[in-house]
Amino acid sequence: MATLANPQLDYSILPDLPADVFTAPLQKPAHVGDDWLEPKQTDYSAEDDRIWDDLFARQMEVLPGRAASAFLAGLEKLDLGRGGVPEFGKLSQELGALTGWSVVPVPMLIPDHVFFWHLANRRFPAGNFIRTRETFDYIQEPDVFHDVFGHVPMLTDPVFADYMQEYGRAGWKAMRYNHLKALGSLYWYTVEFGLIEEAPGTVRAYGAGILSGPTETVFSVEAESPNRIMLNVDRVMRTDYVISDLQPTYFVIESFEDLYRQTVERDFDRLYRSLGPSFTYANTAVIDVDDVLHRGTQEYLLRGGRGSGAKPV
Repeated sequence: MATLANPQLDYSILPDLPADVFTAPLQKPAHVGDDWLEPKQTDYSAEDDRIWDDLFARQMEVLPGRAASAFLAGLEKLDLGRGGVPEFGKLSQELGALTGWSVVPVPMLIPDHVFFWHLANRRFPAGNFIRTRETFDYIQEPDVFHDVFGHVPMLTDPVFADYMQEYGRAGWKAMRYNHLKALGSLYWYTVEFGLIEEAPGTVRAYGAGILSGPTETVFSVEAESPNRIMLNVDRVMRTDYVISDLQPTYFVIESFEDLYRQTVERDFDRLYRSLGPSFTYANTAVIDVDDVLHRGTQEYLLRGGRGSGAKPV
């Protein structure tokens, strides 16, 4: 195996983690190999397919006027509403013809270095399970609906598809500096919870964490509570984030080309050397360098958020 201290430029070999690189410990299921790929996609039941269809229909009621144009175009290109959980082989053929990406099944959240390696090779790991009726509204671990409906349409956009590959390559560098949390913050505020200003004063969502659930789809672009701040990569990588509730702050890009330039052309070696071991800014912060589109009231958070039953306003 290649090591992270001397990564292979072609990214064809899964890196071996040195002992001094800190990542979350995950127990690998016995039936998967070092790449964590499932032998095949789950054979979904008729009820599983109905859950997908119901989730899809619910999202399509709220996405028009709120989802990014590139996301909606991707949904149409891949016809993800054709009925039931998409078959990964067919989906990968269609996606591969557009941008060279494929979708591969994994049993659960996978280790950081394996996730980065798949992205670097234009493979998107998708959870090989779907939520139940009991967890219809909220599921902690990403399932096939979040991963395929939320993420895959954006991979039809050539610039965003390249950004995701570069993010995977950047992951190996972040691990060498032990700054996975900082790079994770960039992923969180772009790939999962990113907004784009498609026209002056017109903000739309492209992040999968937003677009795979109805409440945050509306909240992220219309609510008075959250901040909406133009993306600054250095600032974002110093900013904490919320995992189990609506975001107090969203970062907005001008275009996917701008997102690509801000990340791929940034000297991350220099940035990592300047970062501390913990985040500098709270997830509610507005600081003097921010280009603020909307300074939020933070009413939802101040009333207690999801646990209190506060309205997402």
